[in-house]
Amino acid sequence: MEQVCSTAPPLALMPAEKQAVIDVLHSERFQDMAPHQIYTNLLDDGQYLCSVSTMYRFMREIHGDVKERRRQVQRLHYEKSELLAKASNQVYSWDITKLKTSQKWTYLYLNVID
Repeated sequence: MEQVCSTAPPLALMPAEKQAVIDVLHSERFQDMAPHQIYTNLLDDGQYLCSVSTMYRFMREIHGDVKERRRQVQRLHYEKSELLAKASNQVYSWDITKLKTSQKWTYLYLNVID
């Protein structure tokens, strides 16, 4: 028969300490950082709240915040441009290709302008 333990582990953080960690994770200073970065910055400041894995666990348990936290540029979808010439000398295209020769470290450059 299994025994179910209803008491918290002796080293578990108290609810107030847990809330303090969550407040730090969501503070303006750390809102765009991963927990590992927050942990090292806090250590640099001489402050230890909890382990990195505990920060991840709190984020996952309470808020489901385990996602990309950095600010990232939202790239617009660009379509490939297409040029259409309706008469001669309206559109030009060019290409430069590097060609190997029989001699080592010697190349020819083929330039094409169309």
